[in-house]
Amino acid sequence: MKQEVLKIENLNFEYPDISVLRNVNFTLHKGDFLGIIGANGAGKSTLIKIILKILPFSEGKITLFGEELSSFRDNYKIGYVSQKANSFNSDFPATVKEVVMANLYSRKGIFKRYTKSDYEKLEAVLDKVGMSGFEDKLIGKLSGGQQQRIFIARALISEPELLLMDEPTVGVDAKSVKQIMDIISDLNKQGITIMMTNHDTPELVRVSSKLLIFCEHGNGEFVSRNDLTMQQVNDIFAGKRVHHHD
Repeated sequence: MKQEVLKIENLNFEYPDISVLRNVNFTLHKGDFLGIIGANGAGKSTLIKIILKILPFSEGKITLFGEELSSFRDNYKIGYVSQKANSFNSDFPATVKEVVMANLYSRKGIFKRYTKSDYEKLEAVLDKVGMSGFEDKLIGKLSGGQQQRIFIARALISEPELLLMDEPTVGVDAKSVKQIMDIISDLNKQGITIMMTNHDTPELVRVSSKLLIFCEHGNGEFVSRNDLTMQQVNDIFAGKRVHHHD
């Protein structure tokens, strides 16, 4: 039996003016790739923010690696990649090396020096995202697609077991989207469990093994990709637009 990574039971969430998630239930096991699809405002980003403890929830139960979310402390087991490339300040004076290795602080403490092993990790994660040799480049001088690869490397350097990705290809050109999705797919094949929202639904369906489909009212339908029907895909895009909270 594969290890249970994430379990969500009867999760409800509402903003002051609208109910976003209703009765969401699913379980992810080690090595799963969950694609979350649905109309804008259906709660895709909200769900990721709840798992990251950015948003509080009052109804339901979330378990991470067998522990209730409220008592879960092994944060290094979870990597997070957001829509950073779309809003990144190009004048930010940091190198690739500084951006990626900053994510080791949580485990090292702020004043510990980097070790040979840390630099080997840096090389390994840059290699995984196809950015070897870019260590000393300024992050602001890279293209959107290159920056997003660096943010994936940054998430990887703490050796997470679960990678949460919220629209990681927003603002990235079509060729880079395909490359980034292939990189993410390869990471999944190496054993990292992935949970991802993406506006490019066909591309996300292509690489996912399971799908959480949100209708406009946020009660998600959890299906294996092999069981996905065209009717379900059509229903997603025929859904009326709702208040945008993503």
